[in-house]
Amino acid sequence: MFDYEVLRLIWWLLLCVLLIGFAVMDGFDLGLAALYRFIARDDAERRALLEAIEPVWDGNQVWFILGGGAVFAAWPLLYAASFSGLYLAMLLVLLTFIVRPVGFNYRNKLTHLRWRYGWDWALSLGGTVAALLFGVAIGNLFLGLPFSFDDLQRPVFTLNFFALLKPFALLSGVVSLGMLAMHGAAYAALKSEEPLAQRARAIGQAAALVYVLAFVGAGIWLAYGIPGLHIDSGADPNGPSNPLLKTVSVLPGAWLGNYVRTPVLWVAPIAAIAGALLTALLLRLRSDRLAIVTSAVTQAGTILTAGLALFPFLLPSSTNPSHSLTAWDASSSRLTLSIMLVATLIFMPIILAYTAWVFRVLRGRVRLAEVRLHDGFY
Repeated sequence: MFDYEVLRLIWWLLLCVLLIGFAVMDGFDLGLAALYRFIARDDAERRALLEAIEPVWDGNQVWFILGGGAVFAAWPLLYAASFSGLYLAMLLVLLTFIVRPVGFNYRNKLTHLRWRYGWDWALSLGGTVAALLFGVAIGNLFLGLPFSFDDLQRPVFTLNFFALLKPFALLSGVVSLGMLAMHGAAYAALKSEEPLAQRARAIGQAAALVYVLAFVGAGIWLAYGIPGLHIDSGADPNGPSNPLLKTVSVLPGAWLGNYVRTPVLWVAPIAAIAGALLTALLLRLRSDRLAIVTSAVTQAGTILTAGLALFPFLLPSSTNPSHSLTAWDASSSRLTLSIMLVATLIFMPIILAYTAWVFRVLRGRVRLAEVRLHDGFY
């Protein structure tokens, strides 16, 4: 079908697609969860915002599951190293995901305001923490994670959770939080009525500005303050999946090497910034449908910007850079990648078609007057 190098490249691209799908589809759930306590002023308004995401949040998480499954099957060494070394961070993210269905199901079981306020803050905190940690994880990829492999290719980590919270990683977390908050606000503006929509637009414009400033700041910091990795020899795109065969050096500004060698790649960060600025402008002009589209462009541009800067690295090592995982030495076999690609070509269009159908059926704004008619518990 394809040679090994092409299959590895295809699956790197598919991993980017799955991450973009997760950011676009589940991103507005997380962003709105982080913001809705501040957009809404009373219980009915908060319920209206929750009803905008309750019918779709679980379907949106399919992208998260697909991403984890793709890493497990296509990049087993990446799965083994990252899921074991970042266990506590991933557990915290999963806990925030668990809070959402519990909050949706139990918040309205009682009419007591303290009960509902408690779940409101839990949902808001869960969205904020998850959005922040996703960015922190990406930031730590550029810093490198302290791991290496033994002779049996078992990953050995020397890491604790708080070591992940370095200044650059936290700035990356702000990038992620600002990006998803903008996306969630754009979705809230699209799905709610006035005055909720207007408040969402104002918060979305502020979040877009925070995102742009943090994104540009992180890029400058990455270019001038954080050394990157460069493969010197031993990484054969058609070779065996053995991360111990290559040599890697640490060089200043190396994370921008792909952009220097291939200037067309600058389209990704430019699209990310332009998408955010256009989203802010469109929200100001009350063009909510276009705003959600340009916000999605920002999600895609941001993820591609990070992925293209790192490529071919998947999981850089700060302890032993030569043991870093790359797209050329961390994949499954050629046969496995080929079979998975056929399955993806069959099922991915089905998922996209079903998702499009669901959002078409659920189109339109949540009517605040109807929410107020059903005041009480259910």
